[in-house]
Amino acid sequence: MATVRLRKGFDLHLTGSISDAAIATAPQPQSVAIVPDDFHGIIPRMDKKEGEHVSAGEPLYHDKNYEVIKVVAPVSGTIKEVRRGERRHIDAIIIIPDGGEAVKHDTTRPATDLLLDSGLWAMMRQRPYDVVPVPGVIPRDVFVTAFDSAPLAPDLDLVLGDKRQHIARGVEVLSRLTDGQVHIDVREGQHIDAPGAHINTIVGPHPAGNVGVQIANIAPVNKGETVWTLDIVTLAHIGELFNTGLVSHDTVVAIDGEMVQQPRYVKTVMGADLETLLADQLAGETQQCRIISGNVLTGVKVEPDQWLRAPYRHITVIPENNKPDEFMGWASVNPKRFSIYRTFTSWLRGLNKPVSMDSRIKGGERAIVRTGEYDAMLPMDIYGEFLIKAIISGDIDKMEQLGIYEIAPEDFALAEFADTSKLELQRIVREGLDKLRAEMS
Repeated sequence: MATVRLRKGFDLHLTGSISDAAIATAPQPQSVAIVPDDFHGIIPRMDKKEGEHVSAGEPLYHDKNYEVIKVVAPVSGTIKEVRRGERRHIDAIIIIPDGGEAVKHDTTRPATDLLLDSGLWAMMRQRPYDVVPVPGVIPRDVFVTAFDSAPLAPDLDLVLGDKRQHIARGVEVLSRLTDGQVHIDVREGQHIDAPGAHINTIVGPHPAGNVGVQIANIAPVNKGETVWTLDIVTLAHIGELFNTGLVSHDTVVAIDGEMVQQPRYVKTVMGADLETLLADQLAGETQQCRIISGNVLTGVKVEPDQWLRAPYRHITVIPENNKPDEFMGWASVNPKRFSIYRTFTSWLRGLNKPVSMDSRIKGGERAIVRTGEYDAMLPMDIYGEFLIKAIISGDIDKMEQLGIYEIAPEDFALAEFADTSKLELQRIVREGLDKLRAEMS
């Protein structure tokens, strides 16, 4: 067991945290949806049509470039709509659940084939590029993060529940698919029983829970190397598949934030509709709430009539930007105003106390100035400002030299929050990774 201590980063404490570890059971969702954009790197080609019936675990679509990669239905039911946007882009595949049986897989098949057919392959990611892993490439290592350090994030030990018993089998399966180690990264005081895995203890503020930060401080990714990443819940689902032949799409979701009346944990299914999950839970009118599938740093803004997005086990609701005008603006002396940089007097009461924040950016885009802001929020051996400039300018050689193979958009999320230049750093990184992948393919 190794211990990694991180000094860079920042824990953002928001109001609206969950105080009770009890888990409620949500009603059966009225609809369930898969959003293809959640599985970055896959170009979807539909296997099912509107009006057809699907069983839980049956493929909905496959990847255009690698047809063996499949994304499956999380529930049994009828496909109500394949919603398309501009240029026939598939925005969502909507299913009306009927409680039918799930597909059972033959666990004697090769591990890679079983992961691909079950849809669990699409739940993993690879570095470089932060995309669904490419079949046929043997990873140097596999990294599993067992905790989430983001603001108001769920406790993954609670989300695991009785799935914990399948972790050891998941480690056994992934160990056969890599020439290196299966690393499981835990927070201090957390215990995971996983024979055969290399357990690392990560100590420090957010983004300590980001798997990219963990990789960078344990075994960085170099050019030409591939590393797979996933969270501990997905690892347990892999173990459950090989133990039972069934894929579990049930999940425990943390519903929290300032605009939630009773922050709590809820058991539901991946892709459940938000109208069911948030019924009678909003502490205000819908237009006064910013609903986020995920956390406030990396999550996706969703509308009340949409769904829980596939990568997330978290719904955050904060006040919307409904008061754009404020007395004295940036010069306000309001003691409740928050700032990392001690711009306001709120730092006198401590930065570890919960604060109220809405969706306002509070500033406009400015030129990048070398202030060390990114470095202070990024516990990786990377010059953040220079890397962002290289991505913006499209300089592939500099991008490689500055460590783009190690990063994912989420690694810059905290720097984006602290950035006085107000740049969309996650979008910039995503576009840079996509451009580099296209150039290298």
